[in-house]
Amino acid sequence: MKRPIEFAHMLLKESVNEGDFLIDATCGNGNDTLFLAQLTGKNGFVHAYDVQEEAIMRSKELTKSQTNIRYILDSHAQISHYLTEDKIKHVDGAIFNLGYLPKSDKSIITKPDSTIQAITSILDVLTKGKRVVIVIYHGHEGGKDEKNAVLDYVKALSQKEFAVLQYGFINQKNNPPFVIGIEKN
Repeated sequence: MKRPIEFAHMLLKESVNEGDFLIDATCGNGNDTLFLAQLTGKNGFVHAYDVQEEAIMRSKELTKSQTNIRYILDSHAQISHYLTEDKIKHVDGAIFNLGYLPKSDKSIITKPDSTIQAITSILDVLTKGKRVVIVIYHGHEGGKDEKNAVLDYVKALSQKEFAVLQYGFINQKNNPPFVIGIEKN
């Protein structure tokens, strides 16, 4: 069985084509940003968001060989602003890793309202047949609230417009992370 992040990557790999426009809504240490940049290739493009300059710097260091990434030091809640600014009319995939930046200040976390705003902004312009994946880390202060808000939001999405799945281990201790996958019908 695949670990949650491996499963999330598999979901994206199945639906992303070279030349696609992708979003890393929480670039963190840059692992997902690098994955997306390689997946979409030199003809594609990635927006990578984070609210912490430390995360942007870590990501830039890891992805320094990639030329198809725009780093944005801002909340993912502002995604629609940057899509408009760059005249982007559709998104072909996105990934979120919710929680906090590993080996950093654990009080700086993703929040339910901004996360749902970001998901909504992406789903509004997501190409049919493409996917958004959300890896939910919820074993920290505030994590349960965000987990519950995101679950409530995705459960309410129209099944005519979106297919939504949940993947995760149910017999592990310490609030194991899990994946939400959303595909536009």
